[in-house]
Amino acid sequence: MTTSSTQTRKALSKIAQLRLQKELEEWHDPPVGFKHKVSDNLQRWTIEVSGAPGTLYANETYQLQVDFPEHYPMEAPQVIFVPPAPAHPHIYSNGHICLDILYDSWSPAMTVSSICISILSMLSSSTSKQRPPDNDLYVNKCRNGRSPKETRWWFHDDKV
Repeated sequence: MTTSSTQTRKALSKIAQLRLQKELEEWHDPPVGFKHKVSDNLQRWTIEVSGAPGTLYANETYQLQVDFPEHYPMEAPQVIFVPPAPAHPHIYSNGHICLDILYDSWSPAMTVSSICISILSMLSSSTSKQRPPDNDLYVNKCRNGRSPKETRWWFHDDKV
């Protein structure tokens, strides 16, 4: 999936490169339920997510695409599900994820591992497999490659 922000993204700063190389080393032993698909592109990671046992998403596998900005970790990465995205009240059919740590609540102390664990927790706590009520409207507005980082998210549901 190509978005406007990935088409014009700048090369990683030296700080971002060093941080990502360190995080990549830690992924030799990834969090349970995740697998990094190795490539030579440090700026874009593909991560396989396996649904946790005993949840609605058990035995299902999805892919996350993580695009790192020039000034990572001072700026949050863009994280989306590669379609087909899981049906979830906070995940749009185009793969965009409504999760505050990816936007307003980002902290440079967070890592790819902590993002993945938060996403798996969000999936695991869901009680229904359904799209957000405004899925069709939102996805139509994003048709021209709009990045989820260009969205003004309203974080109001702390149950899922």
